Amino acid sequence: MADINRGTTGIALPQEVSSEIWGATVEESFFMRAARQLRMPGTGVSINTITGEPVADWVNETAAKPVSTSTFQKKTLVPYKLAVIEPFSNEFRRDLPGLYAELVRRLPYALAKKFDETIMGTTAPGTGFDVLGSATAVGIAGKTFKGMVAALNSIAAAGGIMDKIGLSAQGMALVMGATDENGRPLFMADASEGSVGRILGADVMTSKALYKAGTPNILGIAGDFSDAVYGTVEGVQISVSDQATLTVGSGESATTLNMWQQNMFAVRAEISVAFAVRSASEFAILTSTAQS
Repeated sequence: MADINRGTTGIALPQEVSSEIWGATVEESFFMRAARQLRMPGTGVSINTITGEPVADWVNETAAKPVSTSTFQKKTLVPYKLAVIEPFSNEFRRDLPGLYAELVRRLPYALAKKFDETIMGTTAPGTGFDVLGSATAVGIAGKTFKGMVAALNSIAAAGGIMDKIGLSAQGMALVMGATDENGRPLFMADASEGSVGRILGADVMTSKALYKAGTPNILGIAGDFSDAVYGTVEGVQISVSDQATLTVGSGESATTLNMWQQNMFAVRAEISVAFAVRSASEFAILTSTAQS
């Protein structure tokens, strides 16, 4: 899954730790769970997405059969590097299982959060990486069921089928609190999973990174994920060093950490990843705007 580079600290992270960090990153990210994974080379890859289906028709006996073909569009996925460096005090060396647990706890969330936030925004790391922040915004506050139907209609109008919904914690709280005119819950929680299982036939998942405060607040996203893919080159790469000098912050507030001088070491985690969808119009951004 990933290469482990032995640093000058003498700490060699076991292969299973890197694999666990990668697996936990996927579990933390809504888009990695919702989209199909594609292994890709570091230079990127071109894929074909179907934009039109062949059309059948009725014919008379012995008559010529209609000829119809699918239409395609070619999309290029380009991976971009996502990285984080986490410094630790040397006290973590006294208990390596504790270090491994802390790495698995911290790093996956940092990587997954940035990946999801980027896709939910309007600025991509570069060409060949799709973002969905400009998709149609649909308010789901107030009349929540009506808002969800509006999202479904928007996606359907673009030729998609709403098959997955991602909700932030705030969005989940709004959905769980939605009631009909008699005060009865509109959406029931799955007791075994502790969440809403499906809404209007679409699977529901949660992620903290799907929330963005603003006017209005962004609460989540819904869409057709059948043609959504994320590409990875080689999983998570891990490097450990106690000889590095780290710059924390920027500008006048920047501070310097000298690993050797301050009895510290740092762990660097990075992945090369890409994301693409057939069309951003097949998605709807769910907001705190009230439905009339």
